Amino acid sequence: MKTDDQEKVSIGAYIALAFAVVFFSGLLKSNEWYGVFDFTTLNGSFGKLMKDATGGMSAFRGVGGSGAADGFLFALGLVPTAMFALGMIAVLEHYGALKAARKMLTPLLRPLMGIPGSTGLAIIGSLQSTDVGAGLTKSLADEGELTDTEKDVFTAFQFSGGALIVNFFGSGAILFTLSDTTGAAVPGSIGLALAVMFVFKIVGANIMRLYLKTIDKKSGEKEITAKTAEAN
Repeated sequence: MKTDDQEKVSIGAYIALAFAVVFFSGLLKSNEWYGVFDFTTLNGSFGKLMKDATGGMSAFRGVGGSGAADGFLFALGLVPTAMFALGMIAVLEHYGALKAARKMLTPLLRPLMGIPGSTGLAIIGSLQSTDVGAGLTKSLADEGELTDTEKDVFTAFQFSGGALIVNFFGSGAILFTLSDTTGAAVPGSIGLALAVMFVFKIVGANIMRLYLKTIDKKSGEKEITAKTAEAN
């Protein structure tokens, strides 16, 4: 089996990786023609069916749902995203995008979070959509790219501040319109806020990494103790 350093990656694989980064990152999210190169734009959304209690239009789930029935409709709403993400990653994998990501990013991600570089696309996708991140991670796990420990660490990274960019600009950015008692705008940096949240996502992943390492060490010590007791 070839290591990451020995594995040959073609120029086409790097082009496929570059396309994947742009496609899943949300950089081209728009209603303009170039929006066809963005995952969220192509995935689209369900239409509106009825007016809710406030007079607005509700999604296909309607209003007032509960229990297993409403849960089923919620899950059904995730199917297009998951299927589309898995389909795209299969195409990109065919053209070598995962090989390129593994070769380029493993030297960075392995010491940073203890995960392989092939998770690079899933990291980018998860910053825009939790569904994309989950779908890409499932694909990696099915392909044997992730061990159980790596899956747990990577999941901790994704769950902490999920869909960071979309959720931040959808709700968190309201913080930067705040004003003080004099009416002056409270100074703030969107870039700094995003950087802090991203750093703490990495911190959360490493806390999980440390926890799992501690548990594995204790399990190993117990196993050695048990074998010693049996030998005696």
